Amino acid sequence: MQSFIVEHYLQKKIDIYCGGPDRFYGVVEACADGVLTIKDENKYTHIAIDKIIAIWSDEKK
Repeated sequence: MQSFIVEHYLQKKIDIYCGGPDRFYGVVEACADGVLTIKDENKYTHIAIDKIIAIWSDEKK
C-alpha cells in the first residue's frame, strides 16, 4: 500500500477511512516506514498504513 500511495497520491488531497468514525482529510506529505503523513490547515496527521480501509482522491477536476 505504501508504494501505491506514493505513486498515485503524493502531494494530492485525499480522504482516508479507517473504520467507525475515523476519517481523515488532507494533502499527502510523506509515506514511509508504514506511516502516512497528511497535512490539513497547517496541521500534520500521521496514520498507520495498516489501519487504512479506504483511500480516495479529493481533487476537484
